[in-house]
Amino acid sequence: MEDTKDIKPSEKKKLKEAWETIKQFLFELLDINQDTDKQATIDDIKENISMQGHTAWILIFSILIASIGLNISSPAVVIGAMLISPLLGPILGVGLSIGTNDIDTLKRSLINLGVMVVLSLATSFLFFLIPLFRNETPELLARTSPDVRDVFIAIAGGLALII
Repeated sequence: MEDTKDIKPSEKKKLKEAWETIKQFLFELLDINQDTDKQATIDDIKENISMQGHTAWILIFSILIASIGLNISSPAVVIGAMLISPLLGPILGVGLSIGTNDIDTLKRSLINLGVMVVLSLATSFLFFLIPLFRNETPELLARTSPDVRDVFIAIAGGLALII
């Protein structure tokens, strides 16, 4: 391996320029403030907090899909149900309201989140009341004993949500 003393000044300059170019590229690539309209983001989050009409039906069907996925031991179906679930609206509302100290938005978010949780529990309870769907599958049992990896998944998901 060459000693850095043997590198010519012109080569050092080129390396420094290359390094600066790489740093600038990475900074621009990972900059989350670029092209962000803060007020539009806040308005969008506040708009999606409420659970009305179609949001309730989307939640019911996503819970049914997740329940079927758990019942047939299919992680792909469970993940698909999570993708269409509208629970994210009130969760984002809670985060926004805590971050901006907006008590009215916090109340509205918590009420809507509570209603969604109750609706989710009622839907899954009714689904699993049907005798055809009462069998215990590995996917269903895996959800009853979380481990540290589940905590890391939740933290990573929360960090992604913050961004």
